[in-house]
Amino acid sequence: MHPAFSVIFLTTLIGVGQGLFLALYTGQLYSAIKVLPAQDPAGFYGYGSLLSLLFLGAGLFASLFHLGHPERAWRSAARWRTSWLSREVIVLPLFAASVALYGLIHYSGLNPVLFELRGTIDVDLSLLVGALATLLAFTLFLCTGMIYACIKFLQEWATPLTVVNYTLLGAASGFTLASAFASWQQSELGDFYGAWAIILTLTALLTRVSSLVRNARIQHRSTLATAIGIRHARIQQKSQGFMAGSFNTREFFHGAPDYLPAIVKWTFLLTVFPAPVIFLALGLASGVTWTFVAAFVVQYAGLVAERWFFFAEARHPQNLYYQSV
Repeated sequence: MHPAFSVIFLTTLIGVGQGLFLALYTGQLYSAIKVLPAQDPAGFYGYGSLLSLLFLGAGLFASLFHLGHPERAWRSAARWRTSWLSREVIVLPLFAASVALYGLIHYSGLNPVLFELRGTIDVDLSLLVGALATLLAFTLFLCTGMIYACIKFLQEWATPLTVVNYTLLGAASGFTLASAFASWQQSELGDFYGAWAIILTLTALLTRVSSLVRNARIQHRSTLATAIGIRHARIQQKSQGFMAGSFNTREFFHGAPDYLPAIVKWTFLLTVFPAPVIFLALGLASGVTWTFVAAFVVQYAGLVAERWFFFAEARHPQNLYYQSV
């Protein structure tokens, strides 16, 4: 498949925004049960939510470049009963609105305690709003992943690992950014986020490698014989029938040299997983903010490469027919 950079940036940027919010809310939950110290509501959760919204907004802006008629974008939500894309279009603004409300509650200080659990845990308004936003965050991960996992004839995508990898990679990048944000804020949660970022990154390494191994062993159902409808033991294409490219040759094949996907694969395997783990470990040992920042920058650059490879790896059956120019 042809990797569209608008979709690459959409999926990676909103993944960071989702993961960052999940990190913020996880920190608040641990603080609520008195496991971690409480943080400044406005300075930490308020500005953290704003940072999450900036990534969500940047991803939404990037998606506009994938539309031939952006003014008709609202119509993409019309098929919500059957389309995962329509569901994503609906859930994304709902999630962004809930994050905005969550941050506004913390920033304004209008956060009344609604009830107590076991007489020791105060459940305030932000905890309930955050719980709703958490549900929407995981729903958004599901919708985004299922856009690709539901396409059965693209066998590289048609696996639960697609949804799992979207979720874990987004969470890992969000927690990595949260560690940098907490360190910059001089918060006690920096080590907490850094440790969880390492755990999530290593878990994502296992699932992403599993998908690579699975895809390398795929026995594709479509063959050159089924593509042209001729049953013969030996079929060889001599000409495509015309001398120039077409929509089919541009949109369903990456068009890169044969060696490039392998380079991109090893690039993201190094930059998404071991490199940020090393920077995070250095940050946990030294407490220096720039190491956490470097971990996020390196990991996000690797995620762009990972998402490019995700699209380029998928072999559309139509390429069996339009396989050479």
